[in-house]
Amino acid sequence: MIGAPIRTRGPDAGIATIMDRSVPGRRAFGFPALDVPKAAVPPAYARGTAPRLPEVAEIDLVRHYTGLSQRNYGLDTGFYPLGSCTMKYNPKVAEEVAALPGFRRIHPLQPDATVQGTLEVLWRLEEALCALTGMARATLQPPAGACGEMTGLLMMRAYHEDHGGARTKVLIPDSAHGTNPASVRLAGFEAVGVPSDTRGLVDVDALENLVDDQVAGLMLTNPNTLGLFEEEIERITEIVHGVGGLVYYDGANLNAIMGHCRPGDMGFDIVHINTHKTFATPHGGGGPGAGPVGVVERLVPYLPAPVLARTDAGFVWDRDRPRSIGRLHGYNGNIGVLVRAYAYVFAHGADGLKSVSELAALNANYLASLIREDFPLAYAGRPMHEFVATAKPLKDETDIRAMDVAKRLIDLGYHPSTVYFPLVVEEAMMVEPTETETKATLEGYAAALRRAAAEARTDPDLLRSAPMTTPVRRLDEARAARHLKLRW
Repeated sequence: MIGAPIRTRGPDAGIATIMDRSVPGRRAFGFPALDVPKAAVPPAYARGTAPRLPEVAEIDLVRHYTGLSQRNYGLDTGFYPLGSCTMKYNPKVAEEVAALPGFRRIHPLQPDATVQGTLEVLWRLEEALCALTGMARATLQPPAGACGEMTGLLMMRAYHEDHGGARTKVLIPDSAHGTNPASVRLAGFEAVGVPSDTRGLVDVDALENLVDDQVAGLMLTNPNTLGLFEEEIERITEIVHGVGGLVYYDGANLNAIMGHCRPGDMGFDIVHINTHKTFATPHGGGGPGAGPVGVVERLVPYLPAPVLARTDAGFVWDRDRPRSIGRLHGYNGNIGVLVRAYAYVFAHGADGLKSVSELAALNANYLASLIREDFPLAYAGRPMHEFVATAKPLKDETDIRAMDVAKRLIDLGYHPSTVYFPLVVEEAMMVEPTETETKATLEGYAAALRRAAAEARTDPDLLRSAPMTTPVRRLDEARAARHLKLRW
């Protein structure tokens, strides 16, 4: 086995549900005898039939959910090279800090005077984020990166309504992060695509032809989703500013440039930060997240309310914000996630965060060099923290596609990379190793990819039938996405 194997059952074992374990009369709990008069449920609220609930003993319950947890694959299990998603290891020291009673036991409705320590942590985190991005102030309220996008776009809209009237269009490069077009539409704008040139960078001449007085702004990721730094970024921001537009920085790839350059210095007006991508807070599973948004000075009045303020009496929430776009999240954001980000930022310090970006770029380039004979880069040039390779040469030779390679990697003990994104690359394989992986891990993953490519040439049916070692065999992802059925 090339890599650490994913824990699975045999291909014919299937996955038992908790209902499969149910036996009438079994219980995992017991209640004490009733010591108050029994009260009837009012007829209007009474069920007509008993709920269909599993009847299991405690040992059945524990074994079922323990077994499910052992099938999970995550960063504590193995390498997770999803490009664009930045699945980086979450250091346990940050978990310890977030679990301190002073953070864990406070209530969001406590008076400001009783939570001064937490408010100072938030204030210092905001200062650090602004220092890293070149922004004047930031809101920590958005609970995820996608909400951060919406926050930035709503501030963009409010700014234009205050300065000459509403604008209708937001420009988005075809190499942008995948959530950008959806956020633009949700914010009430029309999404206008900007093509890439032959280098995989924004076609600046095409951009010049697209801008007019209806352009509210440009959403841009730099480095872009191909992992390439926009060499003409200053000209790009000048073009958009020239028609009165704002430039929005999608912080999905901030992990590549920390300590080396700042979006504010490039000319960006708004920056959102995915704390899970850059500062190693938990990611995925539908749980709480954080997507802080920083802005330049002229956009500060539009920040979501309340805004944290420092006074002679201490830290307070300033709710008197007449030009604010309003509240984006209940209370003041997901504090536990923000505390984790604080711990990560200040454990590393400025020099440490700079090294994070350097190592992320080093790992990506090293891995790309190891697999380039079988999976060459989609665009010439040196990528930064992530890269997009292509399986098109392999497909042309063997008719084996990127998805087949991805499925085979599971059998070889590795989580696959992102495939078929970005759409500008045929048979795309988007890989982001992050700075947290060792040289041995990268070499093992590269060996698995090279083995899959060799098997494609000698035994292509092996890849077409993969994975073989999982409880459920190959799924039809396209069909599942288009014809979603939920069965309880």
